[in-house]
Amino acid sequence: MDTATVARFEASRNRLASLAYRLLGSAADAEDTVQDAFLRWQAADREYVEVPEAWLTKIVTNLALDRLRSAKVRRERAVGAWMPEPLLDGDPMLGPADTVEQRESVTLAVLTLMERLSPVERAAYVLHEAFAYSHAEIAEILGITESGSQQHTHRARRRIAAAGNDTGIDQASARRIVEAFVDAASSGRTERLVALLTDDATGTSDGAGFGRPGKPIRYSTPERIAGAMRAGFTPSPAKRRLAGGSPSMHAVVVNGCPAVLVTLDDRVVGVVILEIRADKIAGVRGIAAPDRLGRLTGEWQRQEHGVPLIESW
Repeated sequence: MDTATVARFEASRNRLASLAYRLLGSAADAEDTVQDAFLRWQAADREYVEVPEAWLTKIVTNLALDRLRSAKVRRERAVGAWMPEPLLDGDPMLGPADTVEQRESVTLAVLTLMERLSPVERAAYVLHEAFAYSHAEIAEILGITESGSQQHTHRARRRIAAAGNDTGIDQASARRIVEAFVDAASSGRTERLVALLTDDATGTSDGAGFGRPGKPIRYSTPERIAGAMRAGFTPSPAKRRLAGGSPSMHAVVVNGCPAVLVTLDDRVVGVVILEIRADKIAGVRGIAAPDRLGRLTGEWQRQEHGVPLIESW
């Protein structure tokens, strides 16, 4: 391809990756999907592509839907071991964040809830709420009727409304929230942590931080969350051996939510994401599986770091 044709695709790459990430919940799968779209763009008869951005959006959307429908992906996600891949604030794959809907569509809570939607419902919701496509445009992209697009979006919105998290957290607010959380979690007094949680707070861990990778652990009450966090944030020689050393802890924003980022030798070894509702913590998600932290590490290494909450844990 000539330079101008490649440049035309590259100008859309971040937007396409953001779309694929919202549909798939995986940065790695999103990157593969965009690369597949590039190969389609390379092979296309571009003389007949009137609006390249629209053509590429349709290609990426349908490639992502093919991935969601694949038997392998359905098996992986059906066993309950799947969790969305977290992204650090500033990562271009997070995409547009000007509206509440755009910010909510990339939170881990919403990405998880979207697992309950059909692939078409998921696509209609993302295209309409996060990228402001009209129902007529969505109908053309997905090969459905305009009324069908409206129905799919309405059903998806109704199911996803359950997330209800505050988004648009800035770095200063995130640091205050994370400081209070880490202080309470490491105090040894679970009642201090329970006081920060909503009455219906829930917690999820991918199990890797507890030496049980691939076996998600779920906590259904504030007391159980507090007990798990107290155990997780209390240092010990065994935990340092599991981590590979004495990590640092930082207050950051991940997928629009305040988070504790745990790093060792400038590599991310774990992250705890806090979902906020009405100034309290409504959800706690812990991820330590290396295959879910690769992009987070890459973006962390590219950014300037603030003063850590804990220099050496």
